[in-house]
Amino acid sequence: MDKPVAKNKSYFLLKVLPGVILCCIVMLIGTYGAELLGNLMIWIGVLSEESQTPISGIFVAIILGLIIRNTVGLSDVFLKGISFSVKYVLRTGIILLGLKLSLMEALKLGAFGIPLIIACISVGLFITLYLTNRMQQSTRLGTLIACGTGICGVTAIMATSPVIKAKEDEISYAVANITIFGLTGMMLYPFLANFLFANDPIKIGLFLGTAIHDTAQVTGAALIYDQFFQTKTVVEIATVAKLTRNLFIIIIIPFVSYLFFKNEGNKDMKNNDGEIVLPKWYKFIPLFVLAFLLLSVVRTIGDATLGSANAAFGLFGRDTWESIYSNLSSFGTTYLLGMAMAGVGLSTNFKMFRGIGVKPFYIGFTAAVVVGVVSVILISLFGGFVRV
Repeated sequence: MDKPVAKNKSYFLLKVLPGVILCCIVMLIGTYGAELLGNLMIWIGVLSEESQTPISGIFVAIILGLIIRNTVGLSDVFLKGISFSVKYVLRTGIILLGLKLSLMEALKLGAFGIPLIIACISVGLFITLYLTNRMQQSTRLGTLIACGTGICGVTAIMATSPVIKAKEDEISYAVANITIFGLTGMMLYPFLANFLFANDPIKIGLFLGTAIHDTAQVTGAALIYDQFFQTKTVVEIATVAKLTRNLFIIIIIPFVSYLFFKNEGNKDMKNNDGEIVLPKWYKFIPLFVLAFLLLSVVRTIGDATLGSANAAFGLFGRDTWESIYSNLSSFGTTYLLGMAMAGVGLSTNFKMFRGIGVKPFYIGFTAAVVVGVVSVILISLFGGFVRV
């Protein structure tokens, strides 16, 4: 009875552990490298001394992984562990992200804020999928870019990829697409927001939270705005808007997965009569997304009981409860997602892009611009009704 267990442990140690350790090392270098870059920006005067770094450790980890894979290369001994990190470590990180998102935070945006966010998500999804179809590109790749543009950047891409069985090159291309345009927005949009909505922190925060792809990029943009224009409220509003947008991962992943399987029509989904047979409904909802929702509900209930009974679940005081959810969510978003993204960089060989071409980048660029324009229009019309 003990032999299979010993064999599994041996397999993990010999085949998986080296790659996991490499992803961990790259993640740690990326995390502390981002801190170092932030300190450098403070030293040269770009940021004030009390500012946080606007540079994402996840982004640095991806770049470092890309450099390693495409210069010195990787031994086969690391590949199983890298794949393990991208698949399983990532899912654990997404689950713990649920503790970061309280449903009560979303309600702060009120009757106008939430529909505004839904409209921006819908536009991002629609325009990306429409252009993918018109330009005859890979439906899987288009679906990944749509989720990354519409919801929460790299996290949404990685959460959607196992459901639609995306290939490695498609995942890497979508991540590169979202990262490039998200970082561009992070650097440019704080100044555009000030030009368009100066002296209105709610509109500025809503714009940054709806027009920029990734959570880290939104935070970075809000910090840049605060640094240049001294408006700390923008950071809070942008964060609330982005976290509210992230909650829609629960709905959007099953929805776009359904659209993918309904429209793709490949041979694997056809019966003997040539009719397309869709997967069972529950296969559109990954278990880790349900776990993500469960932890979000746990966070919400904990916050609610903290407000009514002055003790989360009647057990934890405010400081203890905040420490529990913030430490667990930070571990998931900083370390586990960082390891997974390091794995994405380490598994991305630039040679795989040769057969894809540049058209998906045009799609990602157009979608990013359109979402930004729609965000500006809607916030100009309805942003004044939002109260936080």
